[in-house]
Amino acid sequence: MEKHKLQRKPKWMKSPMPSGKTYISVKDIVAKNKLHTICTSGKCPNMGECWNAGTATFMILGDICTRACGFCNTKTGKPLPVDIKEPQRLADSVEKMNIKHCVLTSVDRDDLADSGAGIWAETIKAIKTKTPHVTIEALIPDFDGRTELIQMVIDAGAEVVSHNMETVRRLTPHTRTKAKYDTSLSVIKYISESTARSKSGIMLGIGEKEDEVIETMNDLRNVGCKVLTIGQYLQPTPKHLPILDFIHPDKFKFYEKYGLEKGFLFVESGPLVRSSYHAEKHIG
Repeated sequence: MEKHKLQRKPKWMKSPMPSGKTYISVKDIVAKNKLHTICTSGKCPNMGECWNAGTATFMILGDICTRACGFCNTKTGKPLPVDIKEPQRLADSVEKMNIKHCVLTSVDRDDLADSGAGIWAETIKAIKTKTPHVTIEALIPDFDGRTELIQMVIDAGAEVVSHNMETVRRLTPHTRTKAKYDTSLSVIKYISESTARSKSGIMLGIGEKEDEVIETMNDLRNVGCKVLTIGQYLQPTPKHLPILDFIHPDKFKFYEKYGLEKGFLFVESGPLVRSSYHAEKHIG
């Protein structure tokens, strides 16, 4: 891979240190219950804001992924056996944390016959049974485009079902190991035609061009996607894909305006935006 000089973060990429009573309480419960949160593993810059607002993002099905995407800091390799007690343990923790909105995501589990969809459904149902007032967003993998598996998650009752495109068509083979651009679009299309609200996200700064971003936004709207997040890619370690550009906040505003004009109900677009940013607002 071609080496690129590490760029210094611009001033608009700085975020406040997480703090607050709710943040500290949530942090303690996550540690005591040995929960996997993408907030911490992904070093999300909005962790304090989200946790204090009553939103948390949990990663289920372990912390070892069967894929090795160039942008992702999740461990990759042979996953451990499925923990059948995880759904109830997570539901109990959601109750203790007193959160209002729960975002679920997972590693890819290509090693399982159902790619983990069964645990996905059990987890959503367990949370809904324990805390019926808590709304849920399910940020799912592509399940290889298998609609019967996507339907299992939808039937479990998540209000929003999301799947990230991650990047533009041209960069997908270089950025994502197994996922295909058109497969991801088909997943979003299936969700859009269901009872759940569809959502997707892309990251910028890895070599995409403006017209390619617009093309991806148009592709998403054409399959009925309702909510879109756009954020700046941040290189987790020197081994991951390099940052080729820090996108100026004005460009993010441009994409936000364009997306809303195209018919997205919500567009979260900014340097520090991540998939679950303001997720609690995307229900209504």
